[in-house]
Amino acid sequence: MELRTLGYFVAVAESGSVSAAADVVHVTQPAISRQLRQLETELGLDLFSRTGGRLHLTAAGSQFLPHARDVLRRADGARAAARSYAAGRLERLTIAAPTTTLTDVIAPFLATLREDDPMPTVFESDPRGAYAALRHGADLAIVTQTPHSTLVARALASLPVWAYVRDDHPWNGRTSVSLAELATETLLALTPSFRPRQILDAALAREGASAERVVDCSNPQVAQALAAAGRGVAVVSDDPRFGLCPVQIEGLGGPLRIDLFAAWEPEHHAAATLAVLADRLGAFCVERYGSDVAPGRCSGT
Repeated sequence: MELRTLGYFVAVAESGSVSAAADVVHVTQPAISRQLRQLETELGLDLFSRTGGRLHLTAAGSQFLPHARDVLRRADGARAAARSYAAGRLERLTIAAPTTTLTDVIAPFLATLREDDPMPTVFESDPRGAYAALRHGADLAIVTQTPHSTLVARALASLPVWAYVRDDHPWNGRTSVSLAELATETLLALTPSFRPRQILDAALAREGASAERVVDCSNPQVAQALAAAGRGVAVVSDDPRFGLCPVQIEGLGGPLRIDLFAAWEPEHHAAATLAVLADRLGAFCVERYGSDVAPGRCSGT
């Protein structure tokens, strides 16, 4: 079954006659009639009934028409996509990102997209899932550790890992606390699979310290909610919620920070476009959080 033949069928169905369809598709009437008979033979269906010099869709033809239109639409979409690929353009953008980054960085960035930017799709993933997503068609992965050397990467930002406290906590008003001080509190920390928790644990280990009490939380907003309820100090990297006050955590190597990178496959057809988008995302992070989050700063990670 050829796309051209389906196009003739749709043209005849919409115009009501072979002669009118011939004017639309710029093919002779005998050629269209021959193609329609071939299509009916191939399908084993009578698509038209012929009465009074006009063609009318049979019941089977009426049911087949939307399928033919759908195939032609998909073919047109495939041609357009191929033209876009050949030109290095990106019409749709699929991003894989960690939960916190998705909420506090990616979603606000998407609100700044222009009309000529690709239509984005975003889904949550851990770093391992992000790399798998790239292998299965995602365009861009946002990860919190230096990407694999086989990928093209851009450093986006170095964001603080905060200690969040209530406004009645003694630390409110302070710019920073030491790890030794932090270790004496009940810590509302993410589970060890999250990068902020890994950074915290590594910083404590470097100083030979350990937290006295840690409550594992599977979601950063839950950690902040518990801090707002007075159950401890939330140690997370996301934006403040519930009226909590951020305090910087100082380790031996400086403030605890979580690094963000954008990564993509080097052979991606729109690699140049992805590089521009990654640069814009990095600039957005600096605009949103200040120049001190620009990548390359010394961090305690």
